[in-house]
Amino acid sequence: MSSSIVFPPSFGYVAAGLVSTAWVLGWQALVVGGHRKKSGIKYPQLYAEKAEADASKEALLFNCAQRAHQNTIEHMPIIIVTTLITSMRHPVLAGYASGLWALSRVLYTLGYTTGDPVKRNTRGGILGELPLFVLLLGSTYTAFDLLRSA
Repeated sequence: MSSSIVFPPSFGYVAAGLVSTAWVLGWQALVVGGHRKKSGIKYPQLYAEKAEADASKEALLFNCAQRAHQNTIEHMPIIIVTTLITSMRHPVLAGYASGLWALSRVLYTLGYTTGDPVKRNTRGGILGELPLFVLLLGSTYTAFDLLRSA
């Protein structure tokens, strides 16, 4: 028995939104690597120790870049799952929300890597909460809608 999955033409928005998150993660990895090199923090050390960050602006910036990247990675399972589920009924909404979330991660990282962690949210990073909320609501609605029609 064979079965197939048919994607609507608008599924390209979903693909673009999710691929944009991969580009952001790659860019963040480059930012972290640049700050690691400048700070002299060697692998496998994940973060600069508190004393290192207190003594060196470069070590503090490395920690900020590393934390921005880690925070994005921590959110990825939620973003991927909610984007895919929302896209089952609302692919354009899911694609735009995922892409907007990715853009917000750039702003979050740029704010965080100023060395003042408070700026992670004041430079537009908090904007990412809106598309995340849209995806959570959209995926919840889609799941209930799928259950209702079963």
